[in-house]
Parts: sequence; structure tokens; C-alpha cells
Amino acid sequence: MAVRRKRRKHSGSDLWLAPAVIGMRVPLLVLDAMSHAPNGREALLAVQEKALAGTQGLFAAQAKTLEAALRFWPDVLSGKSPSLCDGTVAVEATAAALLPAARQVRRNFDRLSKRR
Repeated sequence: MAVRRKRRKHSGSDLWLAPAVIGMRVPLLVLDAMSHAPNGREALLAVQEKALAGTQGLFAAQAKTLEAALRFWPDVLSGKSPSLCDGTVAVEATAAALLPAARQVRRNFDRLSKRR
């Protein structure tokens, strides 16, 4: 019988693992630099992951802001306070922007901690 893995919900708290990931990645970066390879694998991974997570975060924040903008007039007409005015959209957009980076930090932590 196959064992189902429980899907872990990511949160911004995974960003606290970033110093540990940096600490585990530095020796690999040093080995890449000492090997005189033109492009080290770990350095390329680091740059690609950061660019991808930043782009995904940007789009996620824009999507939250657009969603709030589309809800503006229906909220006003129904008598509710629009989220664009009370600041909740800023919190939601920030959380959405940080989520891809937090996911990537967790993946890196899991990958690098298994390597030892």
C-alpha cells in the first residue's frame, strides 16, 4: 500500500531557515570557486532560484493588488470598507510576495541537509 505524504503548507516562517541555508551553501560555493570551473553548479542554482522566486513573488503581489482593485467598487456599494483603503491588501500582497522565496528556502534547506 502506498504511503501518502502529507503536503506541508508553506508559510513565511520558512524564511528563518535562510541563515542555515547560507551556512550550508558557503562550503559548496568555496569548492566551486577553488575548482576553477567557469560556472559553478551551486552558484548558478543560487542565482536562478533567487530570480525565479523574485519574479513569482512579484506576480503574486500584483495578482493580490489587482484582485483588491477589482473588489473595490463592489465593496463600496455593499457598504464594506475596501481593502485598498484599510491596508489589508498591503499585508496580503507582502505575504504573497514572500511565499515563493520561503518555499525555495525550505526546498534548499531540505536538499542541503540531506547532502551531509
